[in-house]
Amino acid sequence: MSAWWFLLPAIVFFVGYQVYPIFRVLWISFTDYEFLSSDPAQFVGFANYITALNDPLMWASLWRAALFTLMFLPGTIILPLLLAILIDKVTNAKLATFYRVVLLIPAVIPSTLVFVLWKWMYNYQVGPINHFLVDVTGLFTLQNAPQWLGGTPLTLPAIAVMEWWWGLGYHTIFFLAGLAAIPKDLPEAARIDGASEWKIFWHITRPALAPIMMILVVLRFGSAMAVIDEYLIFGGFNRDTPTYTWTIFMYDQAFKLGLWRQGFAAAIGMIGALGMMVVMVILIRIFRPKG
Repeated sequence: MSAWWFLLPAIVFFVGYQVYPIFRVLWISFTDYEFLSSDPAQFVGFANYITALNDPLMWASLWRAALFTLMFLPGTIILPLLLAILIDKVTNAKLATFYRVVLLIPAVIPSTLVFVLWKWMYNYQVGPINHFLVDVTGLFTLQNAPQWLGGTPLTLPAIAVMEWWWGLGYHTIFFLAGLAAIPKDLPEAARIDGASEWKIFWHITRPALAPIMMILVVLRFGSAMAVIDEYLIFGGFNRDTPTYTWTIFMYDQAFKLGLWRQGFAAAIGMIGALGMMVVMVILIRIFRPKG
């Protein structure tokens, strides 16, 4: 019985910082709670949910988040996987360590610096990307150069590329750990038997990396659907921009507009979270290791 006392700090922390906030938000979503209102909150049942589901902006904002996720996930899985396979083939131990260290540099840069760096790189007039496209290659002029930010159709792909770069090293390390667990004699035996590199990857490497791939797909799906900081910095609160997703809609209602309709905002958040959990269950069933 005394051993359970050692779990008490973790249980208190988990209940206080995880369980209680979830149930608190769930309760608020069934009320008309407005932070700046002097009137006490009243229970309204599913009224907030019905209002949110009948709002075209709710569905448009969910679609924008899903569209960004569709852009984000392939680069998060495919690029790190290819890079991990290339680094795993490096036989020089010092060189392989150097590659790993360089790859992890973006992952340890604070998010604020990452956003400032990429906002400068995407700058329409002085950014190095448009400088290369206009002054170096001559593919564009100052009049028709790509407008990466500011709510254009290029904004979501531009943010996705930034996210690929930011998480490339972190995700590559996951796959490198999985590759290190594969016995080296398996691919060597397959090569001796005449198997091509593609067959070795498909029948040996891919099944061994399936658990890691499933974890990354599920985790990155959740983070991509719930992105908010990047959208606030690169898009703001213009409802017509591609970056006005359900997370910005929720934040807008809770902390920007009118009386801070936090009951309605909580309902938006619960709808988004429930939708994400349903998709996550489907992704786990698709990507879980077979056999």
